[in-house]
Amino acid sequence: MKNDSCTIGLFQGMFEKNILTFNPGWGKNANKIESFTDVRDIQRQLKAKNIKMEPEADENTSGPASFIVIDPDGNPILVDQHV
Repeated sequence: MKNDSCTIGLFQGMFEKNILTFNPGWGKNANKIESFTDVRDIQRQLKAKNIKMEPEADENTSGPASFIVIDPDGNPILVDQHV
C-alpha cells in the first residue's frame, strides 16, 4: 500500500512476528537511489549506542547486507540493503 512517499508492505504468514523494514538504497518505487547511508554505517552507529543486532551485517563486505534489531516490545526491525 502506498500513501504519498510511504509504502507499507502487508505479508501474511511470511514472518513470525510483526516486522518493520527499512531499505537503504531504495527509493519509494523500489528503484536504486544514488546517494544513501550504507547498512554497515547504520549498524556501526547503532552499535556505538550499545544496540544489539540479531544477526549483524558483515562489516568487511560491500553491497547487499542486512541486520535486525529487536524493539522494546520484542518485534524485529529489519534494515535490509539490496544494492
